Amino acid sequence: MRSALFRRVPADPPHLRVSHQGQTFKVALKRRPTAKRITLRVSNATGEVVLTIPERTDIGLAQRFADSHSNWIATRLAKVPKRVLFEPGSLVPLRGVPHKVVHWSSIRGITRATTGSAGEPIIAVTGDPAHVTRRVQDFLQGEARRDFSEAVKRHTAALGVPARRITVRDTKSRWGSCSANGALNFSWRLIMAPPFVLDYLAAHEVAHLRELNHSQRFWKLTYQLCPRTDEAEAWLKTYGSALHRFG
Repeated sequence: MRSALFRRVPADPPHLRVSHQGQTFKVALKRRPTAKRITLRVSNATGEVVLTIPERTDIGLAQRFADSHSNWIATRLAKVPKRVLFEPGSLVPLRGVPHKVVHWSSIRGITRATTGSAGEPIIAVTGDPAHVTRRVQDFLQGEARRDFSEAVKRHTAALGVPARRITVRDTKSRWGSCSANGALNFSWRLIMAPPFVLDYLAAHEVAHLRELNHSQRFWKLTYQLCPRTDEAEAWLKTYGSALHRFG
């Protein structure tokens, strides 16, 4: 008989299921050694429900905790803004201006921002209708990469410091980052915000190339590069999470 010492401990399920008034919610389960208690959160940006538990917490206890908060989960999820898909007819902001997604032609061509027959801003997509969603996102990511590259080039020239690399990704926890080796990373979703917000994030991360901290010296550099820093911070605090509902 195999010793109890060598019995395999079942792996945690990636998700728990919680029901409330006929609805079933998926709750992501995260076990963390540093956690001191069970915590539950709902992301206002993505609608993801996450239950974090200490290392030795029993799965049964975690399930009962989640079940006891089913009403709270349902209430919070009801307040999360509805997703806006990148499909024909949707309104998607580009540099702060709502653009209507239009399937322009079935003939393959370049996705571009232009104006419709009535002069309204549109994102014109060509090619197979089944690929509209992907092509809109590819277009927005390309525009973000271009705008960030131009902004970083301008701010690094002002400070006299180089950026080693610029990448654009779909980050969830932060809008931008700067590594110790000078690599800058940004959320492509900032292309949907007003241009001064994107410019602020570029200035913020470029300032980190000189000061990899949030000291007074860092903030002084940031304000020098972007005088609208306070306005951009306020915009992100108020409207930033809504950018995650697109796509």
